[in-house]
Amino acid sequence: MSTETNMAKKATHDKIESQLNSVQAKLATLKAKAEAAKANAELKLIADLLAKKVTIDHKLGELKKSGETTYQQTRSDVESRIAELETSVKAIEAKLKAG
Repeated sequence: MSTETNMAKKATHDKIESQLNSVQAKLATLKAKAEAAKANAELKLIADLLAKKVTIDHKLGELKKSGETTYQQTRSDVESRIAELETSVKAIEAKLKAG
């Protein structure tokens, strides 16, 4: 692999890790708000999203180890899962603000 390819992959990994860290922080904040509001349905959703985040962490590990043949597919899968997770987090944020 070329140095440019390795740098591009590292940049992608760093971006994904940053997104995951942001989601983790938002989920922690939402969990605290839901606990304070005794919002049990939201707490269950947050727990489910935390489980999805763990799955994404594992997929990111796979991405880091993937070769040229599987890299793009794995990257697309990880990015899709993150987008879905971020959308779910925003929905819970809106629900807790409205409630």
